[in-house]
Amino acid sequence: MVDWQSPEEIANDGAAFARFMHVLLGLYIWEFVTSLPFDWQFISGKRKFKWPLIFYFAGRYFLLFALIGIAIALNVTRPVNCQALYTYNQIFGNASVGLASINLSLRTMAVWSQAWYIVGFLVAFILGHWSLLLHGILLKAAWIPGQGCAITSTSNNILAATFIYSMVFDLIVLLLTGAKLGVASVSRKDRSRIVKLIFEDGLIFFIVAFIANLIATIFMLLNLNAVMSIIANVPAAIASTIVACRVVRRLTNYTTEGAEVFGSTQASTLAFNKTGRFSRGGMLSMSEKKADGVHVQMETFAAAPGEVSPSDLTYVQYDAAGRIIKTPDLDAFDLEANSPVEFKRPNLQ
Repeated sequence: MVDWQSPEEIANDGAAFARFMHVLLGLYIWEFVTSLPFDWQFISGKRKFKWPLIFYFAGRYFLLFALIGIAIALNVTRPVNCQALYTYNQIFGNASVGLASINLSLRTMAVWSQAWYIVGFLVAFILGHWSLLLHGILLKAAWIPGQGCAITSTSNNILAATFIYSMVFDLIVLLLTGAKLGVASVSRKDRSRIVKLIFEDGLIFFIVAFIANLIATIFMLLNLNAVMSIIANVPAAIASTIVACRVVRRLTNYTTEGAEVFGSTQASTLAFNKTGRFSRGGMLSMSEKKADGVHVQMETFAAAPGEVSPSDLTYVQYDAAGRIIKTPDLDAFDLEANSPVEFKRPNLQ
């Protein structure tokens, strides 16, 4: 049986930890670079910046700073203040975990039309989460000749409580989002595009964040040694940040490209075309805001020469849960077939 507390095993775990962190750093840099065009659209002013994106940018860049600090701690060859370096890593790493949960909870608030009881509940949960994340210095590190910076001790009780809290938080926002979308009552084949976007993308990301924090909590509670107790913390932070940022990017991109729905998804109706692409030969915008807090914005397009007109395509109308409720008869909109007045050319002779 493995003696997890032996110096040899701790040294081996430390070497594995260092290699693992380099792999995770490469993974996150790849994710970071491939999504930079989205960031640049707001930095350059091409798209309007809105305040919820503060949490998106902060979480995204804080984690990058933490991973750079970890890489420095693992590769430094001269004596440095290891405790200060790991304190820096812990602050930025914990902040990225908290910001990821905020980004996910903001999506849940939007699904619930920012209902005051949902917002109040989640804000209280967020404050409790941050009180644990900023509790204090939970890691002790020192310079060891021949090894470099090494973790010597961890406050497992507080770390475990922090990740259990994060796990429960992610589970709550997952359940709230799923409940509001009526997952149990919607068949997979009948979901509309917006429901597919929120359910298949959004809820899967919530599940990934929950599982990542669950794994980190298990390692923390096992308390095998100082290294193994925190080996899953960085993967949990990276997974939570990546999925939370992808949720923000996907929904932001969707609302700027197609129909926009803000507030409750109940008692609203959206129509989506099944196929075809149209050029903006002409455009008419219509905006309607009903009493239930649903804002539906639509645009009608004129077909460019040589393209198929929207009137030639079949449209299917869905409700908010994605069920087909009506297939309009497009012939009814044929102005020539339904003209009430017959026009006759006058006889000029």
